[in-house]
Amino acid sequence: MPRPILATIHSAALRHNLGQARRRAPDARVWAVVKANAYGHGIERCFEALRGADGFALLDLAEAERLRALDWRGPILLLEGVFEPRDLETCSRLNLWHAVHCDEQIDWLAAHKTQQPHRVFLKLNSGMNRLGFRPAALRAAWSRLNALPQVDEISFMTHFSDADGTRGIGHQVAAFEAATADLAGERTLCNSAAILRHVDHPLRGVGVSTLAADWVREGIALYGGAPDYPEHTAGDWGLRPTMTLSSRLIGVQQLQPGDTVGYGSTFTAERPMRVGVVACGYADGYPRHAATGTPILVAGVRTRTIGRVSMDMLAVDLSPLDEAGVPAGIGSEVVLWGVSPSTGTALSIDEVACAAGTIGYELMCAVASRVPYLLE
Repeated sequence: MPRPILATIHSAALRHNLGQARRRAPDARVWAVVKANAYGHGIERCFEALRGADGFALLDLAEAERLRALDWRGPILLLEGVFEPRDLETCSRLNLWHAVHCDEQIDWLAAHKTQQPHRVFLKLNSGMNRLGFRPAALRAAWSRLNALPQVDEISFMTHFSDADGTRGIGHQVAAFEAATADLAGERTLCNSAAILRHVDHPLRGVGVSTLAADWVREGIALYGGAPDYPEHTAGDWGLRPTMTLSSRLIGVQQLQPGDTVGYGSTFTAERPMRVGVVACGYADGYPRHAATGTPILVAGVRTRTIGRVSMDMLAVDLSPLDEAGVPAGIGSEVVLWGVSPSTGTALSIDEVACAAGTIGYELMCAVASRVPYLLE
């Protein structure tokens, strides 16, 4: 039989989470952000569940090709725009909308020969200081684009740096409104954190319609992750987990006081205990830096990892199961994150990531190619 590790994608949860963005911003259209192969879930696996989105946003031309091959004829937005002049040929062929965040991209458009003018999203650097024109330079960039026959409609976008934190978004919304005042065109401001934290509680003087604008961009929330964990959990936001990484116990050891576990002997038993060995390791995408105490489910019971994560295996403490009288041995179900198929018990990917010193985004994207997927 194949090695018993499996990543299961939950279609119903994807549809539900997409609906959460619509519920919070009912008058806006929703971009389903599917960059990084749909945050590790797989574009092809997620596509049917996300067809209800108004458009797809991503980074990679090859991923845009895959969406068109799935017969998606709606909007596709390149969030970072094009990377070299010849990319514009692909944009023309596939009818891709694309961000414009620097003068070089405008130069490339000016030299591009096309019969189909492009829809572009002019990006403002409102304080994130990654991509985009500074506020003082935005109108000059707009004027250049507006004069080009290669450009059809010009929309506007920005990206929030602190929508998930205490600083908030007020300073960036103010910068965006000042820079784009009196310029016609659709707007997109809100990422997942802003959709969840701010659209229902708009800033003083800023209405819901202004903040939600014409489009919202749902990324991590689409995949059941809380952008502001641990302040809020996915459940607090009404989100459901869309990926379950599961495996089984392939070995059991009986330890005595003083016995150690794994490379480096970083865990030492203080009393007699049983240890289960799970067919999952860092070569499967589980974080090697996950220390003793990282939560995990065995037979639907919450327990902890112990010792170092190896390439292909990790160890778990079976004491909670023994104390609860829950049988556990070779073949017992293990859930690294997600939902137990047998009991329905959930283990948040955000909680696992936090215990490992990272974020749920990374765990989703890091699942290795050797792990088989199941779509349900």
